[in-house]
Amino acid sequence: MKLTKRSDSVQKQENQLGITRRMFMRTSTIAAGAVASASMFVPSMMKKAQAKEVPVDAPTEVKRTICSHCSVGCGIYAEVQNGVWTGQEPAFDHPFNAGGHCAKGAALREHGHGERRLKYPMKLENGKWKKLSWEQAIEEVGNKALEIRKESGPDSVYWLGSAKHNNEQAYLYRKNAAMWGTNNIDHQARICHSTTVAGVANTWGYGAMTNSFNDMHNCKSILFIGSNPAEAHPVAMQHILIAKEKNSCKIVVADPRRTRTAAKADHYVALRPGSDVAFIWGVLWHVFANKWEDQEFINQRVFGMDEIRTEVAKWNPAEVERVTGITEAEVYETAKLLSENRPGCVVWCMGGTQHTTGNNNTRAYCILELALGNMGKSGGGANIFRGHDNVQGATDLGVLSDTLPGYYGVGEGAWKHWSKVWELDFEWIKGRFDQGKYNGKAPMNNFGIPVSRWVDGVLEDKANIEQNDNIRAMFYWGHAVNSQTRGTEIRKAMSKLDMMVIVDPYPTVAAVMNDRTDGVYLLPATTQFETHGSVTASNRSFQWREKIVEPLFESKPDHEIMYLLSKKLGYADQLFKNIQIDENNQPVIEDITREFNKGMWTIGYTGQSPERIKAHTQNWHTFHKTTLEAEGGPVNGETYGLPWPCWGTPEMKHPGTHILYDTSKPVAQGGGNFRTRFGVEYEGQSLLAEDSYPVGCEIEDGHPEFTDKLLKQLGWWDDLTPEEKVAAEGKNWKTDLSGGIQRVAIKHGCMPFGNAKARAIVWTFPDRVPQHREPLYTPRRDLVADYPTWDDRAANFRIPTLYKTIQDQDKSKEYPIILTSGRLVEYEGGGEETRSNPWLAELQQEMFVEVNPKDANDIGFKDGDMVWVEGAEKGRIHVKAMVTRRVKPGLAFVPFHFGGKFQGEDLRNKYPEGTDPYVIGEAANTATTYGYDPVTQMQETKVTLCKITKA
Repeated sequence: MKLTKRSDSVQKQENQLGITRRMFMRTSTIAAGAVASASMFVPSMMKKAQAKEVPVDAPTEVKRTICSHCSVGCGIYAEVQNGVWTGQEPAFDHPFNAGGHCAKGAALREHGHGERRLKYPMKLENGKWKKLSWEQAIEEVGNKALEIRKESGPDSVYWLGSAKHNNEQAYLYRKNAAMWGTNNIDHQARICHSTTVAGVANTWGYGAMTNSFNDMHNCKSILFIGSNPAEAHPVAMQHILIAKEKNSCKIVVADPRRTRTAAKADHYVALRPGSDVAFIWGVLWHVFANKWEDQEFINQRVFGMDEIRTEVAKWNPAEVERVTGITEAEVYETAKLLSENRPGCVVWCMGGTQHTTGNNNTRAYCILELALGNMGKSGGGANIFRGHDNVQGATDLGVLSDTLPGYYGVGEGAWKHWSKVWELDFEWIKGRFDQGKYNGKAPMNNFGIPVSRWVDGVLEDKANIEQNDNIRAMFYWGHAVNSQTRGTEIRKAMSKLDMMVIVDPYPTVAAVMNDRTDGVYLLPATTQFETHGSVTASNRSFQWREKIVEPLFESKPDHEIMYLLSKKLGYADQLFKNIQIDENNQPVIEDITREFNKGMWTIGYTGQSPERIKAHTQNWHTFHKTTLEAEGGPVNGETYGLPWPCWGTPEMKHPGTHILYDTSKPVAQGGGNFRTRFGVEYEGQSLLAEDSYPVGCEIEDGHPEFTDKLLKQLGWWDDLTPEEKVAAEGKNWKTDLSGGIQRVAIKHGCMPFGNAKARAIVWTFPDRVPQHREPLYTPRRDLVADYPTWDDRAANFRIPTLYKTIQDQDKSKEYPIILTSGRLVEYEGGGEETRSNPWLAELQQEMFVEVNPKDANDIGFKDGDMVWVEGAEKGRIHVKAMVTRRVKPGLAFVPFHFGGKFQGEDLRNKYPEGTDPYVIGEAANTATTYGYDPVTQMQETKVTLCKITKA
């Protein structure tokens, strides 16, 4: 798509320079190999900023870093001269990208030197942005937070975190919230893959990608459902094409929109938005009817498949077509391709997760893989592509309202475990929390309000919220608010807050869409290229980023800001008890890594010491591009990035786990089985595996998780050292800080977490068996009676949630078109960073809506016209029409990366001078509507209703 209209301010800048944007693209920094002058695109405020002069003969230092966009984890060589980042190359020897780059990765250096970044702390005062010193900013923000705490309690300050933090910063941020005394903390994973984590973890034990991009080389079939890697994860697409070339891998794409990925498919089905479960059951109907399932695998390793068979039997081809719009022949062909070409994997992204039924969708995908016997083997599995560079790590580190680091939960046992890791008195930590009870729940042990619902935490009657008072202050620490639904409500909530604190390299849309005149603070954080630390890729591999350049302007790394703020708030001594602070007020990153290594036994974040991760980073070239195993060299035999679980202590030298649940290898070499997470028996039936166990396991059958008692029962207790015995007494594999229980279990070939069956049914979820339920805003009123949503729910994550009340309102006549959303290859997330990058801004200059020719003709507009897209809750966006057959009649698609305009209003002049992105546009989520998954509070972005009119 080519859209060429330019904003007035960009055109004005071009006129001042006497060049066109395209001329600038041809003649500036890439050709010159140097950094553009900071004054080139910035108005008068920043003319004093000068780029450092680089002598022609200055020596070049090459540093290694990881792309900060999606979670493929591409390696980059950064060329630095005299402290200036002058060039970059994709790492041809990197195991993941092997020299590949997408548009965003290729433009990464500009992010590191971004001219539109915040330059110094600022606050909004009487409608004007005012420069502050860091000392002033910390003092004022801290005083206000303490005032709110005294008046309303710690839960009235919300700590919204980020998938853009490195692991160490993410861990520190969660720990910071604990020291403040609240579970009101969350990050982007809540609104991208929380339903994945819940659904997958409750099926086979861990809520993460089971294989890797590289292992997809071994796939013989791949089902993409709600995933478009050709645009969202372009470098992952090269691995998929290798499978196609190497194995004649059959590509099946199920998506409402004919995407660029669908263009590469052997078989494409146009799935009606919100009918994923019906489609999967339709596929399984044919699998079961033709006896294509792997019955031996099911007998040995799956619990509850008979209940799935009963449900699937209801989904005959006629009913599947009625609900999904996909014909019997198309569904049969899908089932046949997947069954005849095994092993195969399933790939899903936000097209599958961002639904009120998101947990049902993800569980259905998992059940399909279990039925086909694709789990725990090379070329199979659930390959769940993550969207931000460290969204996997930030999730693992517990930047969530319902867990501590390592998914320990927020029960008393979890808090006592982490108190011991932190060497802090549990009662002191407990005393930091509100001591009241709300609906019988103590805030310390109650899930906090998730990011998807912070708006309601502000606006809802406080009598309906399970905490002392409403949210009064928000820290938006590396978060794009335009990535959240109900944009009109977000604006109302922002206006009501006492204080907004935006910590980010860029001001973000939050700074301009709030309709405020004061009480907003902007604190400039560095990018990840101005610090160092670890990051976890989508496949669970750790990678170490080297520091490329010193912090630009007056920006500070996130962990330094956390330290300065904690000093003001009065708990720095506790937060950093075992973490050294260097002479620059920066916590030592490696100390933070070692601290979370000390506590995260549940998922095996314990074996990846800084030294081991750094050794992998320095030896990219030694790892095989398919197996990810080092072939000789200093880390011979280890899996690249030591993907978790990397069991035991670093001294155990566990190689990491490339493929989860793989019984073909010994546990000590990365093998495993499904986790005993749900007990050993249910309804009189054993949940333990039958005649299935990893190679070399001395317990040749299913078994419970390891505890001190089990070691004694097995006669293995004396395998512990005297010191380990002291630490392990009364503990289990998750709470033994010595690692002795894990070491001994693995010595005998056993998984520390036991050996169980995966469960196809989840008796603790609203739907024990995944059900198709119509979206809250559905045009198919004929299906509501047969497939209704849930009844409204009282407080869930502290907030009441509506279902039936909304679905009972028929909006389909006034709003007849389904609205869905997704990614563009040029931009990422909320887009503030990528739309502030001139190389990317040139590629995609306007927000748009894709509409089928029939709808455009019926409504009365043509390609390129400006139109209004109004959502079913009255939010409107003013965008350009792209008339295309990518979408079917009755469906419209919008990308979600834009911001800076609001219901037709241009907000560019509200940015601090010189920080407005090159490209602005309406946010898709101004037009999206209410809707939340009952298990995770995932927002509904993929199916709502709208009407479109010519502007």
